[in-house]
Amino acid sequence: MSLLLLGGTAEAKRLARTLQQRGIDVIYSVAGLVRQPQLDCRVISGGFTQFGGLPRFIGDAGVNAILDATHPYASNMSATAVAAARDCGIALWRYQRPAWQPRTGDDWREFDDWRELPALTGAYRVVFFTAGRLSAELAARLAAPGTGKGQRQLLRTATCPDFTLPESMTWIEDIGPFTLDAERALFERHGIDALVSKNSGGDATVAKLDVAREQGLPVFLLRRPRLPMAEREFADLDSCADFVSARCAVAV
Repeated sequence: MSLLLLGGTAEAKRLARTLQQRGIDVIYSVAGLVRQPQLDCRVISGGFTQFGGLPRFIGDAGVNAILDATHPYASNMSATAVAAARDCGIALWRYQRPAWQPRTGDDWREFDDWRELPALTGAYRVVFFTAGRLSAELAARLAAPGTGKGQRQLLRTATCPDFTLPESMTWIEDIGPFTLDAERALFERHGIDALVSKNSGGDATVAKLDVAREQGLPVFLLRRPRLPMAEREFADLDSCADFVSARCAVAV
């Protein structure tokens, strides 16, 4: 049985290694925007358009099931996978890491749409964006005159923005995991007084929330998108691996 594992997260790589060790034929897919995973299974990078679309790839590669272990905010890929699995008549399962939960002392302010953000963050002096790639339009709105008089913005991403940043915005190139001490030093060095993030979950980037809590700073969190239902969904890696292993073994 051939399993297509939609990855791009640390958990997805762990699942790929575990399932391959259990004798499952894994095909690992990653967007390829940051770095290529070091895996022994077949790895495809750059999406499925190069193969004529996901349904065609499923047929040509003999894929029998899909495990979606993409980033919680990769909603387009998740929706595409659900539709392709349905059209091809194969199972689709999903692992999604649990969201972060607020703790005592947190000042979290959730929002649903990036268009809300300029009004929410306009009163702060130095806003730290750790929510992945921004669009040129959003960056321009955040830096527009009157949005935040004299405000500076820090944007931390793993890859260089594909547009010219506004003068008020500074790009920081880095990729997690991030330590608590390093995040504290970054906040202090730049005088950060507000944080913008996605609720990605996991341990690799949670230190920024710990620093915001320590310093009593507001955190503006983009709520997770609602994804179309999968046949089975998991928030625990071991349970996911055991279920997929059992199903794949039966189908062999």
